[in-house]
Amino acid sequence: MQSPRPRVFLKLVLTAFFWGGTWIAGRSAVHEMAPLAVASWRFLLATLVLGILLYRTEGIPRWSAREWGILSCLGLTGVFLYNVFFLYGLQHVEAGRGALVVAFIPAIIALADWLVFRLPMPPLKALGVILAMVGCLLVVTQGHPLRLLNGGIGHGELLLLGTALAWTAYTLINRKISTRFSPLAMTFGGCFIGWIMLTVGAAITGSLLDFSSATWRAPLGIVFLGVFGTAIAFTWYSEAIGHVGSTRAAAFINLVPVFAVLLGTVLLDERLGAGVLTGGTAVIAGVMLTHRAGKPASDRLLQPRRAL
Repeated sequence: MQSPRPRVFLKLVLTAFFWGGTWIAGRSAVHEMAPLAVASWRFLLATLVLGILLYRTEGIPRWSAREWGILSCLGLTGVFLYNVFFLYGLQHVEAGRGALVVAFIPAIIALADWLVFRLPMPPLKALGVILAMVGCLLVVTQGHPLRLLNGGIGHGELLLLGTALAWTAYTLINRKISTRFSPLAMTFGGCFIGWIMLTVGAAITGSLLDFSSATWRAPLGIVFLGVFGTAIAFTWYSEAIGHVGSTRAAAFINLVPVFAVLLGTVLLDERLGAGVLTGGTAVIAGVMLTHRAGKPASDRLLQPRRAL
């Protein structure tokens, strides 16, 4: 493992900032364009940038039909389903609150590791998962858990929970095939397949070329989502894993909801209640406990075959 340099940690902080910004960019864009169209244009830009990087780094990929099938699973879960849930959810839920819901993902992954891969669940990790679940419940119900019993949870919250499940499935598939592809190749392949799915969906609904309600905000949001939130952020994150390992790199993901809440307050004038902020704090604390209890061996699972 190479000695980490300050620029690696700076890139990780900026990556978290970009990912936090995707919630604000996405919410702004879906107010002026259909979610499927926003996602399609986003991943067209991301695929082009990632394709250029892949060509310069590894050359033209020559994947078999089976490998394309595997990459299609990544595209379906981590790109198509994730973005459908993500962008449709943002039509109903504040960007900051949505990011706090999805901050629950590492705890879901830890639970899936225990259930699917039979990895150990030490007491500290179990406590972190429970704390994150309680925090997520507070965020989803806006600080009033009894709303869960009387059907007080809206479509937006359910869609964002779908986002968390889609990304969990993407992560589990990613782990199973991590020895077949480099991180950049997996990201490009998943984005390319997911872009095709999103484009077909947008074309069927007739929204792909509908810019009638768009101002400068929608195209700017799409550029940010595609270039900064996807291509640059994913590349820097994969690069950081090669220098500091996946465990240390993943710790910076806890900054994503923090940046999303701050940016939502400054740029969108969102005001989250005390119950939501308390729940968000519990989610982040639970994820940090889960992360601290994780074994270092997980770094070997996600270690890329080469630094980008």
